[in-house]
Amino acid sequence: MEAIDKKDWEIFQANPSDKLSVEEVKLIAQLHAKYYKHPYHVPCSCNPKTVIKWIDELNTVYNS
Repeated sequence: MEAIDKKDWEIFQANPSDKLSVEEVKLIAQLHAKYYKHPYHVPCSCNPKTVIKWIDELNTVYNS
């Protein structure tokens, strides 16, 4: 993960919450699209499973 993305991810991880802001979801979608090489799109908020999965996958990239 690039340094600027790591900094953004650290800021995101430093603020745990039960709910994600629109900006946080956009960050997750942008980073996931970049590191998993797919077109950017924001997943539907009606089912949080995709966002949770993406967070777990981005944590793996961050920790690599």
